[in-house]
Amino acid sequence: MPTIRWRKSSHSGDSSNCVETATTPTAVLVRDSKTTPGLRLDVSPTTWVAFLAYVTN
Repeated sequence: MPTIRWRKSSHSGDSSNCVETATTPTAVLVRDSKTTPGLRLDVSPTTWVAFLAYVTN
């Protein structure tokens, strides 16, 4: 199983209060950086692109 590489926004700085994302070939993963072993949201790449378009408008 490949290692998942989590990233947070560069706008977060050193804060631990952020959302982290990771990509796989079939999904974009989203989690809360304060509870990394907790639940995560898995969405399709198409859904993620639509979400980003919505929040940036």
